[in-house]
Amino acid sequence: MSVHVHKYGGSSVADTGRIRAVASRIAAHWQEGRRLVVVVSAMGSDTDRLCRMARGLAEHPAPRELDVLLSTGEQVTIALLAIALQERGCPARSYTGIQACIRTDGRYNKARIVGIEARRIQSDLEQGKVAVVAGFQGADPEGNITTLGRGGSDTTAVALAASLQAAECRIYTDVEGIYTADPRIEPDARLLGRIAYEEMLEMASQGARVLQTRAVEFASKYNIPLRVLSSFADGPGTLIEREREDMEQPLISGIAHNQDEAKLTLLGVPDKPGIAHEILGPIAGAGIEVDMIVQNVGENRTTDFTFTVHRRDYRQAMEILDGLAGRLGAADVRGDDGIVKIAVVGVGMRSHAGIASRMFEVLASEGINIMMISTSEIKISVVIEEKHMETGIRALHRAFGLEKANDYISLPCDLTSVDYRQLL
Repeated sequence: MSVHVHKYGGSSVADTGRIRAVASRIAAHWQEGRRLVVVVSAMGSDTDRLCRMARGLAEHPAPRELDVLLSTGEQVTIALLAIALQERGCPARSYTGIQACIRTDGRYNKARIVGIEARRIQSDLEQGKVAVVAGFQGADPEGNITTLGRGGSDTTAVALAASLQAAECRIYTDVEGIYTADPRIEPDARLLGRIAYEEMLEMASQGARVLQTRAVEFASKYNIPLRVLSSFADGPGTLIEREREDMEQPLISGIAHNQDEAKLTLLGVPDKPGIAHEILGPIAGAGIEVDMIVQNVGENRTTDFTFTVHRRDYRQAMEILDGLAGRLGAADVRGDDGIVKIAVVGVGMRSHAGIASRMFEVLASEGINIMMISTSEIKISVVIEEKHMETGIRALHRAFGLEKANDYISLPCDLTSVDYRQLL
């Protein structure tokens, strides 16, 4: 009998009423004879509430203690859901990350899973029980509680699915699946029946927040079929699987955007070997992640160096550049936190030329200036002024015909065996 892993996010378990609804859905699946592992997040905005409490006591709480605190949110949810399932005659047992033997490295607040020993969960499944597992957490080699970062419950679910050789991992959330664009911006955005891992990875990394990027990476590595669907409405959702050579691929599968970006520029720095490291070394040393980078060689052997960071890191990055400017001999430092990144994504780009040209033409026709450009084999990203975001997304959605149904149909996923021992 195959194992299925289901994950429910915070909005799906925000209160006891929603927990009852989730329990009823799970019980119905269990009654059909499925072996179920259910991964849950903290209720609603509990994680944010706990963060605020900690930062009300200290500006920079110790990372170890913050992980101990934040892990309690999921512990509340697993206990309540197990109680609700038992009340419906469905045998269930709750597991914290430590009890589920989810092993991580020692990086507090952003740990990575290095192994899972799922024998206890496997034993429960064989006895007909539902295993309810706390997402977002695990334990390092010394037994300290660690958390996986925002969206980490998705990664927990996919990792458990790989370890248990599950037939499918379902991510239940507050949307019906993956859309061609944000439906709050583009009313004609269409629900995708399927999307390739590679496309979803690009969509997630470019700002689509339905799934955590690491979860998609994990699913792709171990070939775990992912299905994203709503916990509030019935529907097939979106299947995320490996790319199929026997299927017609759309030119563009979707448009992602990210408003959490800021742009910084050092003007007139010397054009010499190692200048990029001299600029970005201190940025990296401050724990600030850089996204897009553009370097333009100017006159008199100088260069303008531009890069983007998360908007929350903008002020700190500006302070670092202000401190570097004099030492590096820069002419000026400029910043802009009123930008947005828009990306078109599709594996069909591999076999079609002219996508970038068409994208630039569409934006130009709307009077939208492009500040930065980044490309990959299946993605083109541009940075524009934030005030043009909605206009740009809608124009690109129309230009690439994303409101129309694709010619291909969704086929059952061809499952292959996952060697879960590679996780350990």
